[in-house]
Amino acid sequence: MNFDADILIIGLGPVGAVLAGLLKRRNLSVIVVDRETAPYSLPRAATFDDEAMRVFQSLGIATELEDICRVPAFLEFVTAGGDVLMDFPVHDAPTTSGWRKNYMLHQPNVESSLRRRLAELGVDIRLGLRFETATQESSGVTTHLRGPAGETVLRTKFMVGCDGASSRVRAAIGSALHNYDFEEPWLVVDVVCETPDLLPDRVMQICDPRRPSTYLRMTGHRYRWEFMMLDGETEQQMTDPSFIKSLIAPWADASQLTIERAVVYRFHGLVAQSWRRGNILIAGDAAHQMPPFAGQGMCAGIRDAQNLAWKLAAVIAGTAPPGLLDSYQAEREPHIRHIIETVIAMGNIICLRDAQAAAARDSGMLAQRAAGAQPVSMDWPNLHGGCFTATPGAGSLFPQSFADGTGMDDAFGPGWWLIGDGLPPHVPATLQIIPLDSAKARPYAPALRAWLENHGAQSVLVRPDRFVFGTGTPSLLLEQWQILFADLQPA
Repeated sequence: MNFDADILIIGLGPVGAVLAGLLKRRNLSVIVVDRETAPYSLPRAATFDDEAMRVFQSLGIATELEDICRVPAFLEFVTAGGDVLMDFPVHDAPTTSGWRKNYMLHQPNVESSLRRRLAELGVDIRLGLRFETATQESSGVTTHLRGPAGETVLRTKFMVGCDGASSRVRAAIGSALHNYDFEEPWLVVDVVCETPDLLPDRVMQICDPRRPSTYLRMTGHRYRWEFMMLDGETEQQMTDPSFIKSLIAPWADASQLTIERAVVYRFHGLVAQSWRRGNILIAGDAAHQMPPFAGQGMCAGIRDAQNLAWKLAAVIAGTAPPGLLDSYQAEREPHIRHIIETVIAMGNIICLRDAQAAAARDSGMLAQRAAGAQPVSMDWPNLHGGCFTATPGAGSLFPQSFADGTGMDDAFGPGWWLIGDGLPPHVPATLQIIPLDSAKARPYAPALRAWLENHGAQSVLVRPDRFVFGTGTPSLLLEQWQILFADLQPA
């Protein structure tokens, strides 16, 4: 088969754009198509986290995004009277990824940065094309697309659907959705406010049984409210400008605000049962959806892209069998389910409408807070299963430190890292050896040694997505790495 590219990506939202950039940086040919002819110009996602920023760093746009995004102080869950039930601080110190815990964004600006970067990398972007059907042959995928000029047919080795919640690619592979039975309609209102200090610099989930709501200061002059719809209310009523003004009135005179967008969303938790059929895969909202209470929707899709990119590259390069791609869902699905279940637990706290039950909730959570505890944590678990060993630290995100303004990821470069003492002089070409006493490692050696000592290990093998494959002696790690890839069978 003659191929038009290695990979075809359906959908040029943040997840599709990140995946395209990561694949292109691994020297693959990539075509991205989107049914829209221009980026969506209004706000959607409100925040991304440190792990997403580390991925943006690998694409070379982290510094640019720092300049156009804002770091909030914390996320609070408060009672109707303003008492804090839970809070999730954004610490000044960098996280494991080397970046701040959260960033508020204006999604069109982030998408513009991503698209500029894809153009610099030479990604083939084709707009105004809608996915129709796909047929798999022994060595690839033939995809039929439709646009203003008629049908386009593309032949690629793999195809990935990053085409959102109503994914046509997901439907094409016959993947049903598991429903968590959490579904609540909310009005989302985005505004621009040019008046300084008119609105508070906070991010709050307001647990008011009369009408649960959310308030966020986003970035620049942009702010957002989200209001839960009550029984009997209609979408037409909720989006009426006069009704929106009445909802905003306790916060500010609506005449001082410019409403950019008002739309009703149904917040729900869904996970696709299958994320792969042969050489067709799905990622992001096509594979899973969650309520927005922890701001993890876009972040989860970016994690998908980071997990999938290196595996696709290895399979296409012939350094790993196709069976490696089965580890994508095996690793990502338990992690995403944990986040969805955590977010739904948050939603059950926020969305409580019974006044008596809400009063009991408030009393119990305030007592818990006074004792130094809270019922929900946003510390996400390590990955497990899939492509990891059963050794200390395996499945955790490997920490990144900075030295003289340069992140360790940039200094060490892409691919697999074998880091430690007593490393062998020769390893497979797909691995990079990084002795702790080498010039490359020396600026980061104190942090690396501390991590190894904490895990009782002589060395660590780090995957291309910066998760820890395993720890131990170099010879044991190399043996486990070779056994794992030998055991992966073509699918």
